[in-house]
Amino acid sequence: MVLNLKKDKIMGTKRWLYWVSIGTILIIIYKFLDNFTGIGNWIKNLFGVLGPFLVAILIAYILYKPTLKLETFIKKKKIKHSRGISILIVYVIVIVLIALILKFIIPAIFSSIVDLVNNLQNYYNSVSTDDIQPEWLTFIKSNIIRPLVEYVQQINFKEMFTPERIQNYLTSAIGIAKSVVSGFIAVISSIYILSEREKIVGYIKKFAKASMTRNGYFKFNRYFTNGNRIFFGFISSQFIDAIVVTIMMSIIMLILHVKYAILLGVLIGLFNLIPYFGAIIAVIIAGLLTVLTGGWKKALVMVIITIIVQQIDANVINPRITGNALHVSPLLVVFSVTVGGAYFGVIGMFLAVPIAVLIKLMIDDFILAKEKDEREDV
Repeated sequence: MVLNLKKDKIMGTKRWLYWVSIGTILIIIYKFLDNFTGIGNWIKNLFGVLGPFLVAILIAYILYKPTLKLETFIKKKKIKHSRGISILIVYVIVIVLIALILKFIIPAIFSSIVDLVNNLQNYYNSVSTDDIQPEWLTFIKSNIIRPLVEYVQQINFKEMFTPERIQNYLTSAIGIAKSVVSGFIAVISSIYILSEREKIVGYIKKFAKASMTRNGYFKFNRYFTNGNRIFFGFISSQFIDAIVVTIMMSIIMLILHVKYAILLGVLIGLFNLIPYFGAIIAVIIAGLLTVLTGGWKKALVMVIITIIVQQIDANVINPRITGNALHVSPLLVVFSVTVGGAYFGVIGMFLAVPIAVLIKLMIDDFILAKEKDEREDV
């Protein structure tokens, strides 16, 4: 009897699901080793097909809280179709914000980039002719700024418009058109997901309850609920925080008359999405660009102010936006961001912290369970 109970509790799932899963994994491994290229192409095509729906899930996930709060407010006013109205309002706001960004922010950033590239040599020459230069600036000019300037100057813009390149651009345009269609499918699908969210989550939980033991379902529900809280809290707070930092830095740089203030403000805000390393990288890049465009004195002032703003953000603004802090050790943050960036690039660096927190939660549960078993044995 005890043996049967142990078999039923393998990996927290019922016995039939466990063996089906093992069989499926073995078949996949065999086929993967038997035909590596074919399986790789099949997986790539599968993700291509599922791409719009995965994006739809992401959009619905990001917009869930705003629509929920708006729906609750509309319900209190005793207005019918509160869910549909809330979804409509949130999507209209998002579309308006995207339109404003495309109309004002993107052109300003693009114009700044073009102007920076066109005048890069002039900026470098002006830095080179400064009468008073600290030793560290001479090192930066020789080892960092000069190689960057030479690299940009080697770019042949005429080669970018050859017949072959134009054909590549047309192919890219077709790809963009397909992306637009996929984007439309993603938006429509996300609306359906938001409108039927209880049914979708309920179905997932029903399947989990039917396929798992009571203990397994308890763990699944715990990690599902906590994972959702951790990911949504972290991702939403990071995006809001990035917007706040972008606005603050852009205004401060405009006051300081730093050239390309909006471009640098957006750059610092975007890098601020990456925990720990993002702030450091943003300061270095912004400092180098300001050295080129405004001299080392203005760059020094800008770097000091940026560090002060980042400290205020890290200790005051971000904790208030996040609400309940994740209470993560700095060592765990550095380790997770390093590993995430090494294997999955920028996205890995961004998602590393919430994933590390969730894994830590699972490990803590495992340790507590083992300690409980040891106490019971005694």
